[in-house]
Amino acid sequence: MCNNVDMTGGENSHDCPPGVERGHAPAAFLLAQVGAHAAAKFAERLAELDLVPAHAGIFRIVAATPAISQQALATTLRTVPSRLVALIDDLESRGLIERRPHETDRRSYALHLTEKGRATLQAIGRVGREHQQALLAALSQAEQQQLAGLLQRIAQQQGLAPGVHPGFAHSGRQAPRNG
Repeated sequence: MCNNVDMTGGENSHDCPPGVERGHAPAAFLLAQVGAHAAAKFAERLAELDLVPAHAGIFRIVAATPAISQQALATTLRTVPSRLVALIDDLESRGLIERRPHETDRRSYALHLTEKGRATLQAIGRVGREHQQALLAALSQAEQQQLAGLLQRIAQQQGLAPGVHPGFAHSGRQAPRNG
């Protein structure tokens, strides 16, 4: 008999599937478990910078696409514009992002990182590197690269937006979290 944890967190006793050792959880469960753990740990690390994970995503995209409009950013992040406005308002009030009139559309604002915002982006990068090192410490460099390649294939097959956390798509439908 194989004791596996099913997707709902319950236990099923049945024959082990090929390649699964007794007592090991299925890969989909482990992905969810490690993903939730990784997200929580990253949020803890970002809290030291007085940021939340949504801020990190915004910084990365605004840095990579200077003068992006709020609407284009919302589309890229797959989030509702009203949720994004609140996040941008917060970052702007802290002097990290600035809205400037859009060059070609007077009805829109172009988003830019300020000097303080660029310094914060560097700090986010440091936090991200530390997070990755701590999370993947059990794996060799070759194993980390292999894992990244396999996860990339899964993400592509599932139609996930490259470089965008799927939590953004739900951020407008859930109550905002404090902290």
